[in-house]
Amino acid sequence: MKLDEWAAIGERVRRARVAGGLTQAELASKIGLDDRSAISKIERGERRIDGMELAHLGRALGVPLNQLLEDPPEIISRRSGLVAEETTRDETAMFRLQTALVSWRDDVKQLIDLHMLKATRPLRYQGSQGSPEEGREAARWLRSRLQLGTDEISTLMRPAEQVGLFYAVIRLTGGRNDEGASLNEGDFAVAILNRQSDLGRRRATAAHELGHVLLGDEYSTDIGVHASRQEREAVIDAFASEFLLPTAVFSNYPGGLKRADLVELAARYKVSWSLAIRQGVEAQAIAERDAKDWAGLSPTHAEFMDALGWAPQPDLENVVVSPQVAHAIMQAYSQAKISAVRAIEMMRGQIDKDQLPEVSEVMGQWR
Repeated sequence: MKLDEWAAIGERVRRARVAGGLTQAELASKIGLDDRSAISKIERGERRIDGMELAHLGRALGVPLNQLLEDPPEIISRRSGLVAEETTRDETAMFRLQTALVSWRDDVKQLIDLHMLKATRPLRYQGSQGSPEEGREAARWLRSRLQLGTDEISTLMRPAEQVGLFYAVIRLTGGRNDEGASLNEGDFAVAILNRQSDLGRRRATAAHELGHVLLGDEYSTDIGVHASRQEREAVIDAFASEFLLPTAVFSNYPGGLKRADLVELAARYKVSWSLAIRQGVEAQAIAERDAKDWAGLSPTHAEFMDALGWAPQPDLENVVVSPQVAHAIMQAYSQAKISAVRAIEMMRGQIDKDQLPEVSEVMGQWR
C-alpha cells in the first residue's frame, strides 16, 4: 500500500474518532494500546496497521470496516467535512448519518450478493423537473404509475420498494441534518429515516428521499443545471408534498374546506399540519388569511385520533426495515447464510433473538 493510501486511512480514522467524541488516548485504550502516540501516528499515516488492527479500530469507532478503507459515497461526502478537531454538532451528526447509511447500504448489498434479494434498478423520472410545479407533476406521474390515484398511502415502504428504494428506520441523534439520507448505488437505492421524528415529519422525510432517488440527488444536473441547492430542494419538497397529499383531493369539498375537514385529511393522509395547510393553499381550497389563522391552531392528538375513529395509524415505526429486505434476511438466516446475531443486527430492532426460529428446525443444518 502506498504512503498516501495509509495517510487516507489515517484521516478516516481521525474523522471517525472526532465524530465519536473520543480523544486519541481513549481510542488507544479501547483497542488495547498503551501509548496514545500510536493513534497519532496512525492518523498521520506514519504507522501501518494490519487487517486485525483495522477491524478493532472499526469496532471501537462504531463504523463499518469499509468506511475506513474507502471514501464515503459522493452524495454524503459533499454534504459534510470534518476538517478540525473541534467539530460542530451538525458535522458530527452528519458523520453519524453517513455511518448509518453506509452500514445499511452494505447490509442490502450483502443480501444481493447472497442472491437472497433481487436488486431493483431505481426508477428515474424522465420529465422536466426544473420547478416546484414540475416536481408536483412528477409526483402525479408516480402515483399514476403505481396505480395509487389520489388514495392515502398507508405505508411508504411499498411504493419505495417499487421505485427501487429500501428504507431503514433507526434512531439517530444529532443536529438539524439528522432526519434522514439516501444513496443511489445504481443497481439499488437505500435511505435511512429517524425513528425519533414524529409521524408527519418522518413520512415527509421518507417522501423527500424518494424524490431524490426518482428525480436525482441534489447534486445531479438533472434538476436544473443552473439551479441552486435551495431551488433544487424546493422541487423535491413539492414532489414530496404532492405525493403524500395530492391537491386533487381538495376538489372533494366544493362547499368550502373547514378546519375540521383539514384535520381529517391530515390524519388520513398521515401528514403534518403545516404540510396539509400548504397543500390546501396550493389547491386554492384555503385562503391565505385562513391559512395564517389555522397555522396557529395545530390539532391536538385527540383531534387527530378522533378524525380516525380512535384507530392508531403508525407508519415507518413498527416495521423499520423494508419488507423485501426483511424477508431476504429471514431467508438468509434460515439457509444458514448468516448467523442469528447478524440477522438481528440487520433487522435493526424489528425482532429479537427469541423471535427467530432455530435453524435446525427450519433447514436441519445448525443453530
